[in-house]
Amino acid sequence: MASPDTDELATVPFATDATDATDATDATEAPGAETAPQQRAEPELIEPEPAAPEAPARAKDGGRWWRGFTGSLAAGLVVLAIGVLVVAGIDLYTGAPGPGPVLLVGHPIAAALAVLAQRVADRRNGLPAVGAGVAVVLFTASALTLFWLT
Repeated sequence: MASPDTDELATVPFATDATDATDATDATEAPGAETAPQQRAEPELIEPEPAAPEAPARAKDGGRWWRGFTGSLAAGLVVLAIGVLVVAGIDLYTGAPGPGPVLLVGHPIAAALAVLAQRVADRRNGLPAVGAGVAVVLFTASALTLFWLT
């Protein structure tokens, strides 16, 4: 069974773009009416903006490695501080001798300073990032030296 829609599809050629489709429907809707010739709009060519020059791959990898290294040191200090606090809690509960007050205060302070310096290293570029990374290394070295090697 044929419907008016399928009859129209059988008699109207397929349009190749949007302007042809409007021309074809206009011709079928008003067979006796004159239609004004429509001008085809030329598509605008949009040129992409030139990309900013990229840093050499070697410099990118060095910065990524340095930030990863200092981030690992800061995270290690946080884990060490949590471990010292957990051991102190267990020792307090069991009555066993545990870490002294210097260790209980020093480790969280060193970890907090290292994490803050690492945040600066992650959010900045250039000399401030390098300085903050060096600070993370110094906080880690000083915490290990003062609290574990003495």
